[in-house]
Amino acid sequence: MSTDAIVLLKEDHQTVEKLFKQFEKAGDNAFQEKRKLVDAMIEELTTHTYIEEEIFYPMAREAVPETRDHVLESVEEHHVMVWLMAELVDLDPEDETFDAKVTVLTENVRHHVEEEEDEWFPEVRKALGRKRLQEVGQRMLDARPDAPKDPLKIASAHA
Repeated sequence: MSTDAIVLLKEDHQTVEKLFKQFEKAGDNAFQEKRKLVDAMIEELTTHTYIEEEIFYPMAREAVPETRDHVLESVEEHHVMVWLMAELVDLDPEDETFDAKVTVLTENVRHHVEEEEDEWFPEVRKALGRKRLQEVGQRMLDARPDAPKDPLKIASAHA
Protein backbone atom coordinates (compact mmCIF):
# COMPACT_ATOMS: atom_id res chain seq x y z
CA MET A 1 0.00 0.00 0.00
CA SER A 2 1.31 3.42 -0.96
CA THR A 3 1.64 6.17 1.59
CA ASP A 4 0.76 8.90 -0.93
CA ALA A 5 -2.36 10.51 0.58
CA ILE A 6 -4.24 10.81 -2.70
CA VAL A 7 -3.34 7.28 -3.77
CA LEU A 8 -4.60 6.00 -0.39
CA LEU A 9 -7.90 7.83 -0.81
CA LYS A 10 -8.30 6.52 -4.36
CA GLU A 11 -7.59 2.97 -3.12
CA ASP A 12 -10.37 3.42 -0.55
CA HIS A 13 -12.66 4.64 -3.34
CA GLN A 14 -11.88 1.49 -5.37
CA THR A 15 -12.51 -0.77 -2.36
CA VAL A 16 -15.94 0.76 -1.78
CA GLU A 17 -16.80 0.67 -5.48
CA LYS A 18 -16.14 -3.08 -5.50
CA LEU A 19 -18.55 -3.48 -2.57
CA PHE A 20 -21.18 -1.42 -4.41
CA LYS A 21 -20.86 -3.62 -7.50
CA GLN A 22 -21.13 -6.80 -5.42
CA PHE A 23 -24.27 -5.41 -3.80
CA GLU A 24 -25.75 -4.53 -7.18
CA LYS A 25 -25.08 -8.08 -8.44
CA ALA A 26 -26.55 -9.77 -5.34
CA GLY A 27 -29.95 -11.28 -5.92
CA ASP A 28 -33.16 -9.75 -4.63
CA ASN A 29 -33.37 -12.35 -1.85
CA ALA A 30 -29.65 -12.41 -0.92
CA PHE A 31 -30.43 -10.76 2.40
CA GLN A 32 -27.49 -12.15 4.39
CA GLU A 33 -25.00 -11.30 1.64
CA LYS A 34 -26.41 -7.78 1.34
CA ARG A 35 -26.18 -7.28 5.10
CA LYS A 36 -22.50 -8.30 5.09
CA LEU A 37 -21.74 -6.05 2.12
CA VAL A 38 -23.48 -3.06 3.71
CA ASP A 39 -21.65 -3.64 6.99
CA ALA A 40 -18.35 -3.66 5.06
CA MET A 41 -19.37 -0.47 3.19
CA ILE A 42 -20.19 1.27 6.45
CA GLU A 43 -16.89 0.26 8.03
CA GLU A 44 -14.84 1.33 4.99
CA LEU A 45 -16.70 4.60 4.47
CA THR A 46 -16.65 5.56 8.14
CA THR A 47 -12.87 5.12 8.35
CA HIS A 48 -12.33 6.87 5.02
CA THR A 49 -14.56 9.79 5.99
CA TYR A 50 -12.79 10.15 9.32
CA ILE A 51 -9.28 10.39 7.83
CA GLU A 52 -10.47 12.78 5.13
CA GLU A 53 -12.11 15.14 7.60
CA GLU A 54 -9.48 14.95 10.32
CA ILE A 55 -6.33 15.04 8.19
CA PHE A 56 -6.73 15.42 4.42
CA TYR A 57 -9.34 18.18 4.16
CA PRO A 58 -7.71 20.55 6.66
CA MET A 59 -4.36 20.05 4.94
CA ALA A 60 -5.88 20.61 1.49
CA ARG A 61 -7.58 23.83 2.59
CA GLU A 62 -4.38 25.14 4.10
CA ALA A 63 -2.14 24.19 1.17
CA VAL A 64 -4.57 25.08 -1.63
CA PRO A 65 -6.97 27.82 -0.49
CA GLU A 66 -8.83 27.47 -3.81
CA THR A 67 -10.15 24.09 -2.60
CA ARG A 68 -12.15 25.74 0.20
CA ASP A 69 -15.51 25.45 -1.57
CA HIS A 70 -14.77 21.87 -2.67
CA VAL A 71 -13.92 20.88 0.89
CA LEU A 72 -17.05 22.54 2.29
CA GLU A 73 -19.22 20.76 -0.28
CA SER A 74 -17.47 17.46 0.45
CA VAL A 75 -18.20 17.79 4.16
CA GLU A 76 -21.87 18.37 3.37
CA GLU A 77 -21.86 15.29 1.15
CA HIS A 78 -20.32 13.36 4.04
CA HIS A 79 -23.12 14.64 6.27
CA VAL A 80 -25.73 13.02 4.01
CA MET A 81 -23.72 9.80 3.70
CA VAL A 82 -23.09 9.29 7.42
CA TRP A 83 -26.78 9.71 8.23
CA LEU A 84 -27.70 7.18 5.54
CA MET A 85 -25.10 4.79 6.94
CA ALA A 86 -26.43 5.31 10.46
CA GLU A 87 -29.91 4.36 9.24
CA LEU A 88 -28.53 1.26 7.52
CA VAL A 89 -26.57 0.02 10.56
CA ASP A 90 -29.58 -1.63 12.21
CA LEU A 91 -31.97 -1.79 9.27
CA ASP A 92 -33.19 -5.28 8.40
CA PRO A 93 -32.08 -6.12 4.84
CA GLU A 94 -35.60 -7.42 4.24
CA ASP A 95 -37.04 -3.96 4.98
CA GLU A 96 -38.51 -2.50 1.81
CA THR A 97 -36.37 0.65 2.16
CA PHE A 98 -33.03 -1.19 2.58
CA ASP A 99 -32.07 -1.45 -1.10
CA ALA A 100 -33.32 2.08 -1.79
CA LYS A 101 -31.14 3.52 0.99
CA VAL A 102 -28.11 1.62 -0.31
CA THR A 103 -28.81 2.91 -3.82
CA VAL A 104 -28.95 6.50 -2.60
CA LEU A 105 -25.76 5.99 -0.59
CA THR A 106 -24.03 4.48 -3.62
CA GLU A 107 -25.10 7.34 -5.89
CA ASN A 108 -23.96 9.93 -3.37
CA VAL A 109 -20.58 8.29 -2.86
CA ARG A 110 -19.99 7.89 -6.60
CA HIS A 111 -20.78 11.57 -7.18
CA HIS A 112 -18.51 12.55 -4.29
CA VAL A 113 -15.63 10.39 -5.57
CA GLU A 114 -15.94 11.79 -9.09
CA GLU A 115 -15.72 15.38 -7.84
CA GLU A 116 -12.76 14.67 -5.58
CA GLU A 117 -10.76 12.70 -8.11
CA ASP A 118 -11.53 14.83 -11.17
CA GLU A 119 -11.91 18.34 -9.81
CA TRP A 120 -9.68 18.94 -6.83
CA PHE A 121 -7.28 16.09 -6.07
CA PRO A 122 -5.15 17.20 -9.06
CA GLU A 123 -4.90 20.72 -7.58
CA VAL A 124 -3.83 19.32 -4.22
CA ARG A 125 -1.26 17.00 -5.84
CA LYS A 126 0.24 19.86 -7.83
CA ALA A 127 0.47 22.15 -4.80
CA LEU A 128 1.86 19.62 -2.30
CA GLY A 129 4.20 17.41 -4.26
CA ARG A 130 5.22 13.83 -3.63
CA LYS A 131 7.13 14.15 -0.34
CA ARG A 132 4.40 16.11 1.46
CA LEU A 133 1.67 13.78 0.14
CA GLN A 134 3.62 10.82 1.49
CA GLU A 135 3.93 12.49 4.91
CA VAL A 136 0.19 13.20 4.98
CA GLY A 137 -0.53 9.68 3.78
CA GLN A 138 1.48 8.22 6.65
CA ARG A 139 -0.49 10.36 9.11
CA MET A 140 -3.70 9.05 7.53
CA LEU A 141 -2.54 5.43 7.83
CA ASP A 142 -1.58 6.00 11.46
CA ALA A 143 -5.01 7.53 12.19
CA ARG A 144 -7.07 4.66 10.74
CA PRO A 145 -7.15 2.66 14.00
CA ASP A 146 -8.56 5.75 15.77
CA ALA A 147 -11.52 6.01 13.41
CA PRO A 148 -14.88 5.56 15.11
CA LYS A 149 -17.03 2.58 14.21
CA ASP A 150 -20.25 4.58 14.51
CA PRO A 151 -20.82 6.85 11.47
CA LEU A 152 -22.54 9.40 13.72
CA LYS A 153 -19.24 9.92 15.59
CA ILE A 154 -17.80 11.52 12.42
CA ALA A 155 -17.57 15.32 12.67
CA SER A 156 -19.67 15.92 9.55
CA ALA A 157 -22.61 14.07 11.10
CA HIS A 158 -23.18 17.22 13.12
CA ALA A 159 -22.10 19.80 10.55
